[in-house]
Parts: sequence; structure tokens; C-alpha cells
Amino acid sequence: MKPEEEVGRPPLVPIKGVPMIKYFSEVWSEVEGFEAHPDDLLISTYPKSGTTWISEVIDLIFTEGDTEKCKRNPIYTRVPFLEFKAPGVPSGIELLNKLSPPRMIKTHLPVQLLPESFWNKDCKMIYVARNAKDVAVSYFYFYQMAKVHPDPGTWNEFLESYMTGNVSFGSWYDHVKGWWDKSKEQRMLYLFYEDLKEDPKREIRKVMEFLERPPDAQLVEKIAYHTSFKQMQQNEMANYKTIPTSVMDHSISPFMRKGITGDWKNLFTVAQNELFDADYKKQMEGTTLHFRTEI
Repeated sequence: MKPEEEVGRPPLVPIKGVPMIKYFSEVWSEVEGFEAHPDDLLISTYPKSGTTWISEVIDLIFTEGDTEKCKRNPIYTRVPFLEFKAPGVPSGIELLNKLSPPRMIKTHLPVQLLPESFWNKDCKMIYVARNAKDVAVSYFYFYQMAKVHPDPGTWNEFLESYMTGNVSFGSWYDHVKGWWDKSKEQRMLYLFYEDLKEDPKREIRKVMEFLERPPDAQLVEKIAYHTSFKQMQQNEMANYKTIPTSVMDHSISPFMRKGITGDWKNLFTVAQNELFDADYKKQMEGTTLHFRTEI
């Protein structure tokens, strides 16, 4: 592991117009040229939208509810993060190269940056979308603790950057809409974080059906319990506490902070909310995509 001070807070680097974490940009040629296998399963989200949650659900489906098997490795090695790179931690590409298909692969890439091989091989994909306001709040706290990001500044400054898409992985609006449009022509299950919170068992059944697994009420029950926020927050193989502190500092803010819907009300001022709503209406005009900001 490199000394703590070497992991700075570098500025974002644009890749084809999308702001990206500097370390991630360093492996871009390998990411772009990545060869997917037809049996690979892609798990895609905008950051802070339930990626780890859905990944753990899927791993438990594949292991038929064997919680011990799911503790074989941290979630980030069981479901490697395709474009990930950070000092002192194996890159996503390195981890994926060690696995044989079928692999579970995580990405936060907007649809236009996804390596072509995923489309060409017609891989199954699961996308999870979360409402824009809760993502903004969660991302703000994540920016503070995940030191590979630039300093987020004040909440107001970060919210401005977020609204203009000047954050890592770019615009939330472009991301959710881009994947939504693609879901109409791809083998893709498009889920909503709020639905998962409202009725986890119903959504787990949807995932099992999509993955062509037989219905199993007991398994659904078991998975819903083990992937509850409380259980996952305490699970060392899911809560990212095994990542070096120089990359993620949980003393600033835990990786798994609240896992709720409607937390935006604790941070947005009335003025910020009005401004955000007006911008949101413009940005989402013409799409059939709809979100709930509370349940």
C-alpha cells in the first residue's frame, strides 16, 4: 500500500466529455477494449443508487442463499467494478481477468461509454435507478469519504456541480435516461431503488425471474433478510470496510450511511429544492421515466 499522503484528491478527467475519477481514466484503454462473454451479467447504476445492495442480492441468488459462500470475498472482488482503479487496490480489470465466465460485473458508466463487447455479446444487464435528490445527498457524503474524488466543497457547491453533471460519471439525468432508452432494445431489467425499499421480496422475485431461476419463497425470504440495510451494514464482506482508509475513510462518513428514501429532506433547503425541481422538470422533459422521491 502506498503511503497515505500519496493518495491525493485529484481533479476529474473528462473521457469523451464525461468527467471521470483520474485513477479510472488511467485504465480507460483497457476498459474500452474489455471483452465481455455472452454469459457475463452486467450490474449497472449511477453511483449511490443501490449497486452493492443489488450485487449482494444477485450473488445470493446464484449461491442459492448460501450466506457463507457470499462471505468468501468482499463484494468488490465477487462483483468486480469494471472501470475501477485506485492506489494500493487491484483494478477492476485485474480482478475480472482472474475470473472465468459467467462473471458478475459492476459498472457506473453511462450507456455511451460501455465497452461495445457487452452489446455485441448480448449480455444480460440489470440497471438500478434511484431518485435524483437522494442520490445527490448520498453522493455528497460519499465524495467526502472516498478520497479518489475531488473535494466536494459545501453542500450548495456540490449540488450545483451535480445539477450541471460536473461530478464523476457525469449527469444523473443523462445516465438514467440513456439506460432507460437502451432497456427497450436490450436484455435488461430496469429496477428502481424506491421499489426495492418498498417491497424487497417482490423485486427479488423479479430478479430471479429475469435470471431464469425457479421461484422459491423460502429463498426470497432469506435473501430479503440478509440484504436488509441493517444486515449489510454489519457485513464486513459487503460494507467496504476492508478497503484501505487512504481510499475510503469511514470515519468521515460510512460507505453504508442510511440506505433510506427521502433523506434529501434533511439537507435540501426550500430554495435549493425549488431550484432543483424547476431544473429537473426541464431535464426530464419528454421521457417516460418517472421517479418517487419518497415512499
